[in-house]
Amino acid sequence: MSCFSCFIRKKGCVSAAQPNEIDLDIQNVNLYTYKELETATEGFSPANKIGQGGFGSVYKGKLRNGTLAAIKVLSADSHQGVREFLTEIKVITSIEHENLVKLYGCCVEGDHRILVYGYLENNSLAQTLIGGGHSSIQFSWPVRRNICIGVARGLTFLHEEVDPHIIHRDIKASNILLDKNLQPKISDFGLAKLLSPNLTHISTRVAGTAGYLAPEYAIRSQVTRRSDIYSFGVLLLEIVSGRCNTNRRLPAEEHYLVPKAWTMYENGELEKLVDALLEDDFNIEEACRFCKIGLLCTQDSPQLRPSMSSVLGMLKSEIDVDEKKITKPGLLFEFVEIKDAKKQKDEAEVQSTSSLGTSKKQDDSSLTETATSFAAMTFTSIYDRSS
Repeated sequence: MSCFSCFIRKKGCVSAAQPNEIDLDIQNVNLYTYKELETATEGFSPANKIGQGGFGSVYKGKLRNGTLAAIKVLSADSHQGVREFLTEIKVITSIEHENLVKLYGCCVEGDHRILVYGYLENNSLAQTLIGGGHSSIQFSWPVRRNICIGVARGLTFLHEEVDPHIIHRDIKASNILLDKNLQPKISDFGLAKLLSPNLTHISTRVAGTAGYLAPEYAIRSQVTRRSDIYSFGVLLLEIVSGRCNTNRRLPAEEHYLVPKAWTMYENGELEKLVDALLEDDFNIEEACRFCKIGLLCTQDSPQLRPSMSSVLGMLKSEIDVDEKKITKPGLLFEFVEIKDAKKQKDEAEVQSTSSLGTSKKQDDSSLTETATSFAAMTFTSIYDRSS
């Protein structure tokens, strides 16, 4: 981690006024010139763009040695992106695992901030299995099982096998990439936090993706490894069901995957959650066990969620899931509904009353709207980072 000595020593070394100081102490990382990467992506051609996020864009490129790469370009005006850039280098250069993406190097020329990763042929789970788009990949039950276990292995490594431990903070379908053999790789460490052994949690700004956020993290801004475990539980249910955790196009009672899974569990109908595309070609007992593990990971109380090593053991049938009591999941979607209702009410009041009348109505309803305003502020910060 010596490559970060300049960041620690000089707080302003990544500012526009000192664009080149960032590269002075970078070690153990290949440094690419901007011209090299521009050539590799054919001038960052839109035809080569394979991803887009709040940080910037990702392009497919061919390096000078013929290696295909995923080239992640941070937006020049994104201060948050620069922080994520630094974090991602710091985390990913210090660790290596078969279920984590591999960093080839970076570009820190002028005000350009670019990360160069190994290219993964089969994109992300969001683009293939979960997104409902057209994909030629056959996600059989053995393939899904292998993906779930691979992601669990990667998270177990981050949470328990490296020192200090690493909290990813943005486990979701679009951050699980698939190689040519459909082996999963956890990507995007821009939000990652290092957890010292003497800490139980880290207080930080709320960031991540709505639908995967643990309720206690979104509300109290305290992140722990159990926050990642909640996100993994949501992802697990998505992989088994083949659907996104939130889908407003479905009937109201099916908008959110986690409460739907809980209802099916209570009714003894978990097999109905399994992706219909699998037809009858899957292990019903194993699929239901995976759904139960997903619900264990998304329980409302963080203390009741299993560790990632326990989750891995349950996925591999080394730990009996049926001996575990499953309690009701934490359902953050209720805050989203409250926010939407408040927004609609405010818009209606603006249209139908004068500013004075509106002020009076807001005063009259202040007691009932205390919780909703908090929820609105929470989700404003959450949506600052879009996928």
